[in-house]
Amino acid sequence: MYTPLALYIDGKFLDGDGRQHQDVINPATGEILGRLPHASPADLNHALQAAERAFSSWRHSSPMDRSAILRQVATLTRERVDAIARCLTLDQGKPLAESRGELLSCADHADWHAEECRRIYGRVIPSRKPEIRQMVLREPIGVCAAFTPWNFPYNQAIRKICAAIGAGCTIILKGPEDAPSAVMAIAQMFHDAGLPPGVLNVVWGVPSEISDTLIRSPIVRKVSFTGSVAVGKHLAALAGAHMKRVTMELGGHSPVIVYDDADVAKAARHLARFKVRNAGQVCISPTRFYVQDGIHDAFVEAFVAEMRKIRVGDGLAEDTDMGPLAHERRVPAMERFVEDAQARGARVLLGGSRLNRPGFFFEPTVVADVPDDALLMTEEPFGPIAPITRFSADEDALTRANSLPYGLSAYVFTRSLHRAHQAAQTLEAGMVNINHFGSALPETPFGGVKDSGIGSEGGSETFDGYLVTKFVTQI
Repeated sequence: MYTPLALYIDGKFLDGDGRQHQDVINPATGEILGRLPHASPADLNHALQAAERAFSSWRHSSPMDRSAILRQVATLTRERVDAIARCLTLDQGKPLAESRGELLSCADHADWHAEECRRIYGRVIPSRKPEIRQMVLREPIGVCAAFTPWNFPYNQAIRKICAAIGAGCTIILKGPEDAPSAVMAIAQMFHDAGLPPGVLNVVWGVPSEISDTLIRSPIVRKVSFTGSVAVGKHLAALAGAHMKRVTMELGGHSPVIVYDDADVAKAARHLARFKVRNAGQVCISPTRFYVQDGIHDAFVEAFVAEMRKIRVGDGLAEDTDMGPLAHERRVPAMERFVEDAQARGARVLLGGSRLNRPGFFFEPTVVADVPDDALLMTEEPFGPIAPITRFSADEDALTRANSLPYGLSAYVFTRSLHRAHQAAQTLEAGMVNINHFGSALPETPFGGVKDSGIGSEGGSETFDGYLVTKFVTQI
């Protein structure tokens, strides 16, 4: 059974009443799973008023009470993981094991926020005169508007919700209309955990219309967005026009540098598996492979052999390693990347085509000798395509890795401490992973630099965007 779909406003699930709807499609089959109601202007106003009213009391709630609710959500996530994961695979497409992994990691996120929200501290500043007392207070910023994507629907929503609620804010979330079941499950769990009405509200609809309404409203004081660079810049500009704080986790084009002293077999094996995670639809997916001359051919051979093992199919099938792309439009986008690379002299070593079956499937693809001006090397592919090129000098790889306006994540494989240190210091990225993949843990900050975003989610930094600093001086 696929989950019922609704709005969640002021503690109530709302459907029907003449609202417009859109179909939710299973990307593995093309079949309709359900119909998602769109919020009307009256619904959005209802959500804004509910969030504003709830903030007047929630801002003064005990951190212990907030912590207890977040802990309960973590517990419910673990208890309901199988049912939620199945619906997540149905509407998003990723293999069931990946869906379960996403949910269980999010239970850890809820637990971590439950602990950390009890430790939002201010401080006392020693004064210059004994009769004066100086204090710094951290207070919730207010009503937040959040916009989350379809590639990790549970993960991206729970991060923003836990940070806002843990900080004492209220939140209106517009989740992904293409993969809504995970956000519906989150709303149900917070509802069951006893979250007061209005603290969390979930709306759906035409993204541009909802974002424009919420960001322009004087009730909203904070905007958090995860998605493409182009949309993020537009929303940041709109928020800036109204002097509203933003957290922007935007796209990347993550470079991979494999030095000639790396463990070639290990690097190829781990990179191939990470490359096809969620069919490559991951903002921190390795997407530009720079491999040093001395081990280039050996790496390519091992990488292609590992990619060839990937079993593509319906995410609900037990033997599936990689599911479909999430949208039909992503298939011709992959074809365009491959065609452009071939036109510029690149060689397709594996895959390169859509699969001849129902659904939105594209083969795991490896393209070699890709020039730096190819679309694959300049635009984020967001799919299961790995472009590989070679380099000679260390400095050349670092310069090319930093050549784009993106700066989200980067990957380095080397046995040299000197090279590891140099890369960590030189790469222009918010996250640098050396010899493994270690990002996106609850206790570590997640965010980018340059065009890849503003601010961080996770780690002790996670509450910064949801708190204001107030200085109090008293005599």
